[in-house]
Amino acid sequence: MAVQQNKKSPSRRGMHRAHDHLGKPPLAVEPTTGEVHLRHHVSPSGYYRGKKVAKARDE
Repeated sequence: MAVQQNKKSPSRRGMHRAHDHLGKPPLAVEPTTGEVHLRHHVSPSGYYRGKKVAKARDE
């Protein structure tokens, strides 16, 4: 089992976690309807990559 040799200070620990924050999710614009949605997800109107793949919620 690995055992640390020296204690990591709170400052160093904070530096280690500096890149763990969440960034903004990437968004895409549906070419057919112009709606903005998460990449690799179906748009609210049921389109994915320009094709109708699912019924919209209001249909």
